[in-house]
Amino acid sequence: MPYTNFGIALAGALAVSLGLWATSTFATPKVIVISLDGAKPDVIEEQLESGAFDKRTGIGRLKKHGIVAEQNVTATPSVTAVSHIAIATGSTAVHNDIPSNSFHPVAAPIGTNISGFAAPIGGYQLDPLGESTAPTAVPLWVQLRDAGRTVVTATWPGSDGADIRITGTLVQAAEPTRTNDYTAPFGAFGGLGAVGVTLSAADFADASPALVAQLAAAGRLSFSPVKETTSPTETVYCAPTTSSGCGTTDAFGRTLRYDLKVAALDSTDDGLANYDTLVFFDANGGIAPGPSVRPSTGPAYVRIGGLSDDFFFEGSGNKIGTAFFVSHLAPDLSSVRFARYAAYFIPRNAPVLGAVDDVNENVGFWAPQPDFRIPERLSPGFASFPDLELDAIYEDQVTTFTDYQTRLGVHALQQNPNADLVMIYFEQPDGSGHQFTLTDRRQATNPLDPTTIGRPGNPPGATGQDAAKIARYRGYLDFAYQAVNDAVETIMQTVGVDKHGKPLADVFVVSDHGMAPFHSAVNIGALLVNAGIDTSKLNLRTTGPATHIYVNLQGRESGGTVTTAEYETLIQQIAGALRNASDTNPAYNPRRIRLFTHVWMRPLSCGQPGFCTDENIGQDSGDVFALMAEGYNFDGTQSPVVARLGDTAAATPVHSVPNFYGAHGHDSALRSMSAILYAAGPSLKQGKEIRKVRNIDVAPTVMKILDVEPAVTVDGKVIRKILKSTRTTTKAEGLIKRTTPAPPRVPDP
Repeated sequence: MPYTNFGIALAGALAVSLGLWATSTFATPKVIVISLDGAKPDVIEEQLESGAFDKRTGIGRLKKHGIVAEQNVTATPSVTAVSHIAIATGSTAVHNDIPSNSFHPVAAPIGTNISGFAAPIGGYQLDPLGESTAPTAVPLWVQLRDAGRTVVTATWPGSDGADIRITGTLVQAAEPTRTNDYTAPFGAFGGLGAVGVTLSAADFADASPALVAQLAAAGRLSFSPVKETTSPTETVYCAPTTSSGCGTTDAFGRTLRYDLKVAALDSTDDGLANYDTLVFFDANGGIAPGPSVRPSTGPAYVRIGGLSDDFFFEGSGNKIGTAFFVSHLAPDLSSVRFARYAAYFIPRNAPVLGAVDDVNENVGFWAPQPDFRIPERLSPGFASFPDLELDAIYEDQVTTFTDYQTRLGVHALQQNPNADLVMIYFEQPDGSGHQFTLTDRRQATNPLDPTTIGRPGNPPGATGQDAAKIARYRGYLDFAYQAVNDAVETIMQTVGVDKHGKPLADVFVVSDHGMAPFHSAVNIGALLVNAGIDTSKLNLRTTGPATHIYVNLQGRESGGTVTTAEYETLIQQIAGALRNASDTNPAYNPRRIRLFTHVWMRPLSCGQPGFCTDENIGQDSGDVFALMAEGYNFDGTQSPVVARLGDTAAATPVHSVPNFYGAHGHDSALRSMSAILYAAGPSLKQGKEIRKVRNIDVAPTVMKILDVEPAVTVDGKVIRKILKSTRTTTKAEGLIKRTTPAPPRVPDP
């Protein structure tokens, strides 16, 4: 598809436009850590071997001039928030108290949940609820800044400048734990979800002379009469302050109104009415001649077959914007389909507001992220969009969002050329891995048709998978890897390389976890109910194939109802139900393996049931914590539920056909869950291959390079074999390790 080819070249074009392909002449940061969310070692090696990755650039450059790890064992569970905080702290999830992407803080009422991306790093005090006086983990940037080093973070999880609260009580202040010398937080949802819009020629009329004149003044001409929609396709309201975002009503202080209309242009001088471009504009403000100054954009101009274009909600207090993409445009306007993406902004947290404004004004408002709700048809208006158009929309978002994150990273580097450490996060290829890891014969290529598995007649009743879709999805996944590989090269060219092509700074490229295909969605509530367990006493939190199950315990949860004696019996019952759970459908589980590979219970031996911890269960872990086998995922259940081929009808089915394909959060020791680690630079050896490292080893290794002693809470070790220095190991090299689990933070008896 033309848009895909254009997107592949985008990162290279960006570098050329910024003049980055020559060796950098400005000051160079000492260490760069780049995370490619969800990147797998085997996929990257396949890309290098096939020639899809140039072995002289990007990750190929790092491998040629530095080191590569065959396996990088990540945190448990192997999910994004957990793993990124583990990388940043060098501490396990048990010690840094980030047990999942979403979890229940045990001091709060049982229905309270918190995001792992916005949770206190190193825990908090339970009674009275508040900040911890002795955090059990600290990010490496705290130690580095205390030692006088300069740290820059570009959308790294946990570095956001936010005050963290649980039920309104401050449990971690933004400074110093969540703030750096330059902190660009990851973006936030602006209150307006994506929509798909379908129009026909009847929705358009000849444009007003005023609109035609405005377009002409903006340099936008049409060789056929300009058409415009007779009424707004959508009305959006936004707040002029930071108290609220945007939405489809004027509630919550949203006093700004935007009546979004569409104009159609014909840019081809061929004597035919051949409309190929749509213009999206606010009818209340009209079309200004431009050029716009960021974060303002003016109207969005989108050509069929091209990339989406940004649209800023002018005057919005949180600096909110969206983008438009045209997926289908008949030359005569008889059928038109386009997507208005979800709206986003960069959180305007006071301690980091300077960096936030700098990004808004020089890079632009937070770009729309790849949105799984569109290809899964969860967002309104997309039900009638063909599969290929939904795929095109998602690929456009991969292209434009990776471009945005690349430009943000480049800008952060250029604004802070003397930084000691720069940490940059990329969302891809994780999102594409979830959508497109269609590699198992048990996966239904049509999520609405359970027979589209295997081959015709094998298993019985199967009509077979769609081979063309499988091939197409592999191409989309390859594209995502190529996009972030180009982004890595752009970052390195910004930093600079020597005459041999080696980076002038120590550049580490890691990921947080791998990815595996899954064929079955699992309903944890149904599983427990079918086992006779009363789930009204529980909080069931799932992220991917990992689950934390919390009991509403008296004396721990605010308003807890379960007694200590009942608690001990209940967690035994829950653990037993999970250990005995199985999938009896031979089409999906021919070897009859257990559904769960690991089931851990909170220990009872510390004398205070519900507060005990060990090497697997931390303060805010579930009372039962479990991981499912590959092939199964708690996410992806469709509404209505689609039963799998061969399943027995049930009132509350446990297993069903999911609506996407890739999962992570399984056993971290599995090769499929392995993260990546490639690195090269002045402090690192060349041509070194390592069989196995751990993600918690990254932080102490970086601190060793920067000659700063790590915190005593660090669990990782310096990866000495990759460093040029062969000094005798000292405490400063991060080899001090816990010999016992951190003591639980419990209320006074």
